[in-house]
Amino acid sequence: MFGKKTQPPIRSLVAPGSEIRGSMSFTDGLRVDGSVVGDLRANEDKRSILVISESAHVTGQIHADHVIINGHVQGPVHASELLELQPKARIEGDVHYKALEMHQGATITGQLRPMLGVGLEDKPPLKLAANNG
Repeated sequence: MFGKKTQPPIRSLVAPGSEIRGSMSFTDGLRVDGSVVGDLRANEDKRSILVISESAHVTGQIHADHVIINGHVQGPVHASELLELQPKARIEGDVHYKALEMHQGATITGQLRPMLGVGLEDKPPLKLAANNG
């Protein structure tokens, strides 16, 4: 997974105080510190990472390989590899994931849905992060 391989570089930024209206696609990595009203979708040809910071707010669908959330998301989240929910993550929508890491304090108002192709005998990894504080 991403721990053994180099993560893609973050090449795009939605800066604090910025607001994007409309769907956005990206290659490699995207960091959102501002507001996005629209879908965020990674290019499927390459590995991708999406970081939603503590100050960020996204209203729309999210699709990427590795998703790290510490802000507010209103809409479904699709992480085809790993979804990391930091302590201040707030998700209002269904969460689709292959592997999930959730820190204490993160909240989800929606359903947790393992990605298709994972059988009941082959449960996806779920890791509750240790409280480091």
